[in-house]
Formats: sequence, structure tokens, C-alpha cells
Amino acid sequence: MGQQAFDPTAIFGYIIQLLPFLRMTLLIVGGSILIGLFIGLIVALPRLYRIPLLKQLSQIYVSFFRGTPILIQLFLFYYGVPEFLKLFQIDASRTSAIYFVILTYALHSGAYISEVIRGAVEAVDRGQVEAAYAIGMNSYQAFVRIVLPQALAISIPVFANVVTGNLKDTSLAFSVGIMDITGKARTVGALTQQFVEIYIALTLIYFLLSYGLQKLFAFIERRLMWGESVTTAVRKAPRRRASKFRLDAAIRKEETGQ
Repeated sequence: MGQQAFDPTAIFGYIIQLLPFLRMTLLIVGGSILIGLFIGLIVALPRLYRIPLLKQLSQIYVSFFRGTPILIQLFLFYYGVPEFLKLFQIDASRTSAIYFVILTYALHSGAYISEVIRGAVEAVDRGQVEAAYAIGMNSYQAFVRIVLPQALAISIPVFANVVTGNLKDTSLAFSVGIMDITGKARTVGALTQQFVEIYIALTLIYFLLSYGLQKLFAFIERRLMWGESVTTAVRKAPRRRASKFRLDAAIRKEETGQ
């Protein structure tokens, strides 16, 4: 059967038809990002604190997952992990593909998130940390009160790119049998031969999701930056008042001396 003539009126119907499968896409994104955050933190710490051996292992991990295509990683874990587990007499042949997909995307995202964390922490002025130590804060207090709020605000735009990239990469999950919105689109397209209409519908869904994520993270960034600005202003206010008091006292002293 040949491809049918283009029918723009079918696009909305295909969007409605694909939406129930959006849950699987969001499950992959949400699960992999949550696990990836934990992995990213674990991988970033040895590089931040210059821990011997662990620092080198972290660099290898980041280089591997950033330097190889995620589709190859997906095949490697989907087919390779069950074979590896057989060495320990563990049968993973009946394990759902979704677990391998989330694992792959989590490890992939973790490599990028580790760089986001490392870059954000290193971007905070070291002088502020030293000042925190000077007034009696320990390392934990300095990190939580000084470094973390600023690092979060700095990292949001780059982290948003990681999440959006992860969302777009989920379109490859169908290659191991996952029925997400892309997998469903391919199936419907094969049945109806309306490939242009179905892929326009799919494109619109991905675009709206990405746009929504960008707006969400932009809002979070504004809130964090606003909170940091208020905190900084509050911290500086007593200093400004104290400086003004000292200035007034000096003027009065000079006038009295005269």
C-alpha cells in the first residue's frame, strides 16, 4: 500500500492517540534524571576534592558516556547486562526492557550532571568559602549556606539542557521494544501510511514538552536568583548600617574635637 495524500486534519487526532503513551516517556525521563542526579553527585565529588584514583575513574566514566552514542550504550546494556549476569547464574532474560532503558539513560545523564555539579561548585568564588571559614563555619556549613545556594542558581540553565536532551534521547528507546510515544508513532505510521502526519504530531508533542521544561527551569532559576539576591542584600545590610554608624561617629568625634 502506497503512502496516502497529506491530510493535515489527521494531525490533531494522532496527537490524541499518542498522548496515552506519553506516560512511558515521562517515566524514562523522570526515573533516569533522579538516578542520574545521585550518580552525578557521586562522580563529581572525587573530582572536586581531588581524590586519587577515584578522580581518574570518574574521568574515565564521564569520557565514556559523553564520548559514545547513547544508542550504542542502549544496545550494550540491553544485550550485555543479561549476558554479564549469566556469569553469576542470574537469569535476566525476562526482565522488562524498561529497567535497562532507565539504567542506560541514568548512567548517560549522570556523566553530564556530574560536569554540571562540578562546574557550578567551582564557579562559586573561593574567597567566599574562605570568609565563611574565617567567621567560624565548618566545611559542611560553608557548603550548605554559601556554596550550595549559588551553585544551584548557576547550574539550573545547564541542568535544564541535560533534562531536555534526555527527553529527546528517549525517542531511541523504541529500538529495544519500548512502546513510548515514538514507538507508538512508528506503529501507527506503518498501519496508516500517514507518516508525515504522525511525525508532525510527534514533533509537536516533543516541542511542547521541551518548551514547557524550558519555561519551568527559567522560572526556578528566577526564583533562586531572586532568593540569592535577597539573602545577599540582607547579609550586606548590617554591614552598610555598621559602616554608616562608624562614619557618623567619626564625624561627631571630629566635630567635638574642634
